Amino acid sequence: MHAIDFKEIQEKLSDGFRPWQRSFQFWARATDIYTGYKVFQLRMNFVKDVNKHEEMWERQHELAAHKVYSMCSDLGGFFLKIAQILGKPDLAPAAWVRKLVTLCDQAPATPFDAVRVVLEKELGKSIEQVFETFDEKPLGSASIAQVHRARVKGDKRDVVVKVQHPGVEKLMMVDIRNLQIFALYMQKTDIKFDLFSMTKEIEKQIGYEFDFKREANAMEKIRRFLYDNNRKSPVLVPRVFPNLVTRKVLVMEFMNGIPILSLGDEMAKRGINPHGKMAEAAKFNILHSLSQAYGQMILKSGFFHADPHPGNILIGKGSEVALLDYGQVKELPDHLRLGYANLGTWYSYSSQV
Repeated sequence: MHAIDFKEIQEKLSDGFRPWQRSFQFWARATDIYTGYKVFQLRMNFVKDVNKHEEMWERQHELAAHKVYSMCSDLGGFFLKIAQILGKPDLAPAAWVRKLVTLCDQAPATPFDAVRVVLEKELGKSIEQVFETFDEKPLGSASIAQVHRARVKGDKRDVVVKVQHPGVEKLMMVDIRNLQIFALYMQKTDIKFDLFSMTKEIEKQIGYEFDFKREANAMEKIRRFLYDNNRKSPVLVPRVFPNLVTRKVLVMEFMNGIPILSLGDEMAKRGINPHGKMAEAAKFNILHSLSQAYGQMILKSGFFHADPHPGNILIGKGSEVALLDYGQVKELPDHLRLGYANLGTWYSYSSQV
């Protein structure tokens, strides 16, 4: 078994993982984006033609979106999480959403030597003792962890090995503190909204994501619920290998499919008309599967997957949907479930009137 050299790991990590540099980068870029909007607001006072206002605001949002995208992309880690949160129509300008939605899983990968150290420390064995094959090149890398394809010894099935980036928890806490200070400033100067409480909730939820044992339990709970309550589960949920789960390593069933954001490109490659009957049927099946799964999780179980961004949705053969990453889950009390059910009933009734 290899000796654990944490100094070597630190040296292998990029400069982007050093706290003071990240703090400086964040404040320099956030200040630039903020002052850009303030200067723009001053300019708007001199534009008398109100018909031009909307067009000018759109251009400003486009400019800011590029800067926010660059900041999140360059800093990675926690800021990819922020991009996922802001990349929703109800939280940010449309220009921001269009830009940030593409940042789902673009975190820099941890070097394999460092991955090996984490794996072997967590599992207590060498990679060669546990896995028949192990692909050193990751399938993908996100803000907290990266995933590798492998095969466990004595098992013919392919698995996904999720490995936490070394040191990422401490660095994310630095990022969150910076964001909380910025949120407090924005509350006092520009935004009449409790941004700070929102950042505290983000801190709480992200804290959960560092415990892969918790994630494995959540994944298995949702999997059992969906598989037990349907002839066929509306979405596929990976099966966990419980003997290969620690706080920083999670081994699960490999799910074959195409990321939902790449579905259009895949259709184009296959010569499928995106507006044809086949494509429309596929879109309907995908939407129906996700709606059915979330309807059951929220209204019937009360325990649901709370991070359905595009990077966590794979589309397989026959428009089968696989739902990945159970680091963020929520449990609703009965009165909220009943409230949502009543709201759905009212909406359904009112739309028919």
